[in-house]
Amino acid sequence: MNIITPILHLRCSFSSLNAKLFSSTSLLSTIIEPKEKNSEPLIKQEWHLDGKVARLILNCAKRRNALSLDLMETLRKELRELDSNMKVRTIIIASEGNVFSAGHDLNELTAESGPSSHKRVFNKCVELMETIQNISLPVIAEVDGLVTAAATQLVATCDVVVATRRSTFSCPGIKIGLFCNTPGIALARNLPRKLAMDMLLTAREITAEEALNFGLISRILEDGKAKNEALAISEEICKYSRHICGLGKSFFYTQIEQNINTANKQGATTMCNNLKLPDAKEGISAFLEKRKPKWVE
Repeated sequence: MNIITPILHLRCSFSSLNAKLFSSTSLLSTIIEPKEKNSEPLIKQEWHLDGKVARLILNCAKRRNALSLDLMETLRKELRELDSNMKVRTIIIASEGNVFSAGHDLNELTAESGPSSHKRVFNKCVELMETIQNISLPVIAEVDGLVTAAATQLVATCDVVVATRRSTFSCPGIKIGLFCNTPGIALARNLPRKLAMDMLLTAREITAEEALNFGLISRILEDGKAKNEALAISEEICKYSRHICGLGKSFFYTQIEQNINTANKQGATTMCNNLKLPDAKEGISAFLEKRKPKWVE
């Protein structure tokens, strides 16, 4: 049984661009819808597998699940709190509606909002992305729809990404005179450079199949099947040691930024340290004794 609970009853105050803004085949629209009051929580939470899997659902479909300051801070806090809950093994980030997320709330990036507001937005975005990679729990993006700009950055930052065939990915900031510099950081680390620059310079939209072929996503599903796949992956991860998964995730992202010699040396040290852990000793003993391991956690 799934339990759905509201995280924070904050008012949704996102901007949403006309759908044409994010279409690579349409003229740019600069229409920004006015803010509306909404008592719905920014993020909903579902629990699966007896509380081992937390599914966080971006819940502002009318605003195209824009990454406002409030939403980013709410998501960041929830990720950190879940990471401190030793029962939780994986986190899924999903969304309501046909748009996973349209990126930043442009109402927070107008000239009237001022430089200090702009700085808060991008600093908060950096904090969110760093949190996703720095927490020990695996974070799975469950995508079923449109993904643009900062949302593409969010998806690219997650550890595993499942997406439906109808999903698309783009960084169309160039259309409104705002180059997607920060999303480009994640693109450059997940895609071939030439493709990343193509997307950034031309607002090129890629399909889920292209995203899979180029390494932006992990798995592609038929429409409507992303949730089941995300849960299946989570169930598989839940079979293994939480501590060991966290250790592996941490080293994986650390070594990416290192030269090959440093990475090899640190990798060997990490393997030796891994072997000292109770779960490693239990896992090896269980394998040799032909039984299922009983993890410390």
